[in-house]
Amino acid sequence: MAPGLHVSVVLPSLNEEASIARCIEGLRSALPDAELLVVDSSTDGTPRIARERGAAVLQPGGPGYGRACREGLQAARGELLLLGDADGTYEFREAPRLLGLLERGEADLVLGNRFRGGLQPGAMPFLHRHLGNPFLSWVCRRATGLTLGDVHCGLRAIRRDALRGMRLECDGFEFATEMVLEAARLGLRVAEVPVSYRSRPGGVSKIRSFRDGWRHLRLMAGYRRRGSPG
Repeated sequence: MAPGLHVSVVLPSLNEEASIARCIEGLRSALPDAELLVVDSSTDGTPRIARERGAAVLQPGGPGYGRACREGLQAARGELLLLGDADGTYEFREAPRLLGLLERGEADLVLGNRFRGGLQPGAMPFLHRHLGNPFLSWVCRRATGLTLGDVHCGLRAIRRDALRGMRLECDGFEFATEMVLEAARLGLRVAEVPVSYRSRPGGVSKIRSFRDGWRHLRLMAGYRRRGSPG
């Protein structure tokens, strides 16, 4: 990354005290000059640990992954914005590869692709790996024409000027799909970068497979009725 280029990292978190310190340390190593904002709704020690390691902590106005992402992105000050998960599943040393595409003007939105980058055994449930994620990514490709293989990857980067035009409203995990749909609606350049994905070091996954999968499908079903920008 170029010296002085302002990058903000937004980490939604909910009871991730087993992993938050490692995430922050990884980000500080990979992006030492980045603004780091943890958007936290925890009842455990996650916010305390985050503050002790120098991150700013924001409490969102309500529950939900999407809401935490939206409010964190709104509060962040960087021109390049990185979203990640606080559960220890991503190797943040790979983050500069995503941001580099934005910096070089090659993309407006960059998603990680866990299927191309290396899934650690047990990192993703069997049904998610072989059915849920591939099927929902296929539906998104059909709806948008974008050639993406991992629409729901939580490690992604976006230019602030690209984010400004998006109508992002989802509070749940379907926010990840909504961002891709909005990028397609606006005609933005979307790219993928292979990223690693490992097992959670602790805590419990917040995803509810059938409920959240249905929300993604319902959102994509309505995409064609959204119309063109403006």
